[in-house]
Amino acid sequence: MSLSDYFASAKGTGVLATADAKGNVDAAVYARPHVIDEETVAFIMADRTSYGNLQSNPHAAYLFIEDGEAYAGKRLYLTKVKEETDASKIQALRRRKVLPVCNPTEGEARYLVFFRVDKTRPLVGDGSTAT
Repeated sequence: MSLSDYFASAKGTGVLATADAKGNVDAAVYARPHVIDEETVAFIMADRTSYGNLQSNPHAAYLFIEDGEAYAGKRLYLTKVKEETDASKIQALRRRKVLPVCNPTEGEARYLVFFRVDKTRPLVGDGSTAT
């Protein structure tokens, strides 16, 4: 199944892990990525710890845990390739057109951060099949 098909239909919880230049790790809850193509995803980010970490270390990992009883989901290993600040492009990509209560004020800067997908693995295991 393609990444675009998977994230169009999957429901669950996502976590983006980043680290700064000194290796200090952060993990934050993030929505499903916007799949640009099978090798590129993007996240809308505020100017907070995850975004700040990406300014000095472009590598990140995204863990997506599907809703349900089983441990199903995906791990994406990512490298930041570019970012966009055009508010109209960011708004066009938003899934929710109204800011949820947990988001910061409307005036806070937003960034559309693009990542190359370096590797994809299942949530559990290494993706190989045992014989």
